[in-house]
Amino acid sequence: MATPTAKPWTPAQERYGSIVLRYMSRANKWLYRATGGRLGARFFGCPVMFLTTIGRKSGEARTVPLLCLAEGETLVTVASKGGMSQHPMWYRNLAANPAVEVEFDGRKRAMTAHTATSEEKRGWWPKLVAMYPDYAAYQARTEREIPVVVLTPRAS
Repeated sequence: MATPTAKPWTPAQERYGSIVLRYMSRANKWLYRATGGRLGARFFGCPVMFLTTIGRKSGEARTVPLLCLAEGETLVTVASKGGMSQHPMWYRNLAANPAVEVEFDGRKRAMTAHTATSEEKRGWWPKLVAMYPDYAAYQARTEREIPVVVLTPRAS
C-alpha cells in the first residue's frame, strides 16, 4: 500500500478546524448523553470513548469523545487532531496528569494513560490505521510525531 501524502494545514485551516472539532465534540457528547448512548457511541463505524482529563492549568475536568481501540481492558487512542501541527489539549492535560476517567461501553472506569513508546506504537499503529485509515493521512499531513495513548485500568 502506498504511503499517504497530504499537504500540511495552513494556520487559517487549523484555526477553523479547531473550532469545527470543538463543536463536533460538544454535539457528540450531547447526542450520546441525550440518547443514553444509543447515538454517538460510534463514528464511521469506529468505537468512541469519552475521556475525562483534568485541565493542567484550570484544574477542571474536561471530557472529549475520541475514537478508541479496545483490547481486553486496555484502550488505545490517537492524539491526531486531524493532523494539525499541535497536540490536542486533552493530550497535554493527560501528559501533565495521567490519572483519567473513561466512559466506554456503558461503563465509567478510572484509568491511567501513558504515551506509547516507539516499540509500543509500532505494535498499535497498524491496528489503529486498520480501524480508522485516516490516521495514516493525518500523520502524513504533519511533521509532529502523532502520539498513541494507551489507557489501562487504575487500581482502586
